[in-house]
Amino acid sequence: MTFLSSLRAMLLLALALALPAAHADLDKIKQSGVLKVAVYNDMQPFSSKEGGIDIDLAKALAGKLGLGVALLPFEAGENLNDDLRNMVWKGHYLGYGPADVLMHVPVDKGLMAENKRVTIFAPYYRDRVRLVRDVRKIPSCESVDCLMGKKVGVEKVSLAAMLLLGEQDGKVRDSVKIYDTAAAAMEAFKAGELDAVLANQSEIEGAVRGDANYPLSELSFQRLPRQGWIVGLAVKKDNEELAKALQAAANDLEATGEMAKIFAKHGVTPTKP
Repeated sequence: MTFLSSLRAMLLLALALALPAAHADLDKIKQSGVLKVAVYNDMQPFSSKEGGIDIDLAKALAGKLGLGVALLPFEAGENLNDDLRNMVWKGHYLGYGPADVLMHVPVDKGLMAENKRVTIFAPYYRDRVRLVRDVRKIPSCESVDCLMGKKVGVEKVSLAAMLLLGEQDGKVRDSVKIYDTAAAAMEAFKAGELDAVLANQSEIEGAVRGDANYPLSELSFQRLPRQGWIVGLAVKKDNEELAKALQAAANDLEATGEMAKIFAKHGVTPTKP
């Protein structure tokens, strides 16, 4: 072997050793036998101490990969960038995380552009803001005018609260009752303390479970995108093989109807992104 060919071989070997194996991320997870999945605390009906759609979906995805599940519940940070840093690519400064995958991440181009160290993929649900009303108190509702003089619950610091309080210069502001969570508003609604609730469709459906007395209405708001928003999964940018495997697993769950069954179990209509 000539000097040049020997040098070339050494350089190729050094390069191969410097680059991570293509399947290193997924192989490491499979060796552990467990997929670490980050889920939000108290995000009904998707995740809570009692379970939820995201928790069941995480177990199903892991099952497709032949893995068990270790859940990492966490409180949402001040913004989504914090959540992606703490639970996907770096870990919390207190030593919690990161997970292998984070559930319920908005599939949004702006968010992707701001977070180059993560891959956001596998959209599995489109949520929307909807009004649920008690037909015995509000027989019909086609605009916010039907809420005048009524008691309408919303979650504090939420899109629903912003929309209702600001619509038409606060036209129905006096009708609004603020609750700590949408779940609390829904409990008050079902107890008869409210006439209606404005919240995410998933939050409403998970609470009313198709009760005919509590129909959902789509109201038009000046600042509300009608198409809603899509959520999916997020993994660290380097974990390409894991992303591919999870995408394939999600596709299979969709094709076999398993994903629809998970949503139906929690009373939520599966809405394709």
